[in-house]
Amino acid sequence: DWDRWLGPAPNRAYTAALSPRGVHNHYPAWRNYREYGGGGVTDWGAHHFDIAQWGLGMDNEGPRRIYPSKKPESGNGVRMVYQSGIEMLHTEGNGVTFFGRDGKVNVNRGRFNFWLGDKQIADNRKQCNQVAEEYLADAKVRLYKSKDHKKDFLDCMRTRTRPIADVEIGARTVTVCHLVNLSYYHNEPMHWNPFREQFVNGKGKKEWLDVEHRAPYSFS
Repeated sequence: DWDRWLGPAPNRAYTAALSPRGVHNHYPAWRNYREYGGGGVTDWGAHHFDIAQWGLGMDNEGPRRIYPSKKPESGNGVRMVYQSGIEMLHTEGNGVTFFGRDGKVNVNRGRFNFWLGDKQIADNRKQCNQVAEEYLADAKVRLYKSKDHKKDFLDCMRTRTRPIADVEIGARTVTVCHLVNLSYYHNEPMHWNPFREQFVNGKGKKEWLDVEHRAPYSFS
């Protein structure tokens, strides 16, 4: 039912690029169109912004200030500032890099790179485990460990405990993705209240948080 597939999105002729027929082994292109998805920002961003927020201890919050890219057509360069003053910069490529006082750590889907100053200490999973034992043996902060998201979710259903990435964390992550996209779309600074989920201080417009819904579809 093509009409129901489109839902509240604008009506257009069927194309297999958006919804391939039958069984296929590729990702449909609907993700690349603004009417149906958020492009690479909501695609890979759902993974990487999740890790960035986790590392910042912001799973239940989000950025307070969003500043547009100097070259918005490039698709990178949006800068976000958190309540603590920590900044997060959206750049090209995959992965997340954390910059500390003495070095930096880059993580990316099972890959790990660690530098102390200009010296690279580790660049693979085995070395990562060795570094963790050496540098994190006395760490005061211990993060939730999960080797398999699906198993973790099912285990938590049985034990009635919170999974590593629950619905609230997912919502906060995709909010960051949308704020980044809105910055590219409108090229204006935004002030955001992550608890009220509203723009504040006259920076950002309420209508940006919704889209026109094709009749008879609506949200209430």
